[in-house]
Amino acid sequence: MIRYVSQKQLPLEGFDTPPGMILDPTNRWVKLRDCLPWDELSESYYKTLCSNLGRPAKDARIVIGAVIIKHKLSISDEETVEQIRENPYLQYFIGLKGFQAKAPFASSLLVEIRKRMGQTVFDEFHESIIETVEPRRTKKSVKASDDDNDDDVSNSGEVGSSGAATAMEAEQSLADEQPRNHGKLILDATVAEQAIRYPTDLGLLNEARELSERIIDELHAKSNRAQRKKPRTYREIARKAYLSLVKLRRPSNRKRRAGIRQQLQFLQRNLNHIEAMLTEYPLGTPIPLPNGLLRRYWVLPHLYQQHYAMYKTNTRRCDDRIVSISQPYLRPIIRGKQGKAVEFGAKISVSLTDKGLAHVDKLHWDAQHEGHDLEAQVEAYKKRYGYYPEVVIADTLYGSRDNRSYLERKHIRFSGKPLGRPPKSTPENKDEINRLKAQRRQEYRERIPIEGKFGQGKYGYRLNNIRAKRADTSAAWINSIFLVMNLLILVRVFIYLKNLAVRITTVPLTFKVETSEYERGDSGYADHLVIKPSSHVFQIN
Repeated sequence: MIRYVSQKQLPLEGFDTPPGMILDPTNRWVKLRDCLPWDELSESYYKTLCSNLGRPAKDARIVIGAVIIKHKLSISDEETVEQIRENPYLQYFIGLKGFQAKAPFASSLLVEIRKRMGQTVFDEFHESIIETVEPRRTKKSVKASDDDNDDDVSNSGEVGSSGAATAMEAEQSLADEQPRNHGKLILDATVAEQAIRYPTDLGLLNEARELSERIIDELHAKSNRAQRKKPRTYREIARKAYLSLVKLRRPSNRKRRAGIRQQLQFLQRNLNHIEAMLTEYPLGTPIPLPNGLLRRYWVLPHLYQQHYAMYKTNTRRCDDRIVSISQPYLRPIIRGKQGKAVEFGAKISVSLTDKGLAHVDKLHWDAQHEGHDLEAQVEAYKKRYGYYPEVVIADTLYGSRDNRSYLERKHIRFSGKPLGRPPKSTPENKDEINRLKAQRRQEYRERIPIEGKFGQGKYGYRLNNIRAKRADTSAAWINSIFLVMNLLILVRVFIYLKNLAVRITTVPLTFKVETSEYERGDSGYADHLVIKPSSHVFQIN
């Protein structure tokens, strides 16, 4: 592991620009660079590297900055490099000492970064941002926010000075060890769709057949059988049979089944040829195929078995169905969404704090029920903040009996409608029933921000068009999008507090203050400054 040594922040005036070019301090990239916790982010990134193996690593600021630029602008890897090469503000953002016309790195570096940055790295990134926006509350701060006790009452010299503590005092001390529940945890799930062609039975079989023909060509060219006749594949006949069917506007079920049967026969013949050609290589000998082609070859037998079983049973479903040869980890996910019956991608469980910070808690590549992730998400909230939330706001899918029982043990309230038959309205409980209904309606409206977060990710940062090819790189792509969205909140908080500090310094104070403190408002950051002297309270709006 490489230990990160913090470098001095280069001031804007020290950045070497071309003659006649002066950088604007109000530029968005300048503001973003000033508010990022670079030291914490860099140290988390360097934990994934080895200090004595491989070539020297790129500076963490360049790497992290490039990832932020890519997903902030929603551009490709190649376009990211070109934008950085042409824009001095972007070069200043990633930590370069001056403007340079040469690209600071190749576009392939971003691919290697996605392979290296796992879930642990992004969890630490999110922890750094959360700690910046929402500092971790200690037992003392949580207790002080819950009840405003006088300092005289807590003075140990005035109470219990006679000797041993009573049983009540012992219980109170144990209760004080654990901070009270605080805050809101908003939960929901969505699918981050992969950029793949919509899979059909006939299309997948045709792709598998063409891939098997390519493998036969490769093996024949590199084997000792090069002087022999290449196995016959009937590729022209198979191609014409496929095109004659897909060109039909609405093929009948009989014609579709006949076409599938024909493609299965072609694929089976090619797979038998490949197995016969591989017998020339002794056990343990590497197969002379490129890595990408070899990975896809291992998928073909499983794909054939699935489609053969569906053809024999005349069904369209099977377990762990493969929908992409190049990405075999993808599974069809049916969520009953209007206009989109089936989705192909990663199902992510996301938690949103009441300050608007989103965190990807769980990522599944199958149709996992999101309600099963609630306990892990609540415990993650406890780990991040040091206390459990006061209420969990989620839809009815999370309101199972097991989840409700778990939340009740942790003294956490669930926002959904209670299970069982609703109580009969009487004059005595009418007001309480109406109050609970109004509370549920209000909390249902508080779920809107997380739906907006999904919309922002999908339509603003292409969360519904993930173009990575591997499972780990796709996960890094998804986490990078949520990282950028959290950084936007960090920028807004930074600008707000900076403007607030300017307002405070411009207000003349003519009174003497003995003790003072900054208090947070309901929004989570400093909405106002409260100055508390010994006998008076002055408030500056």
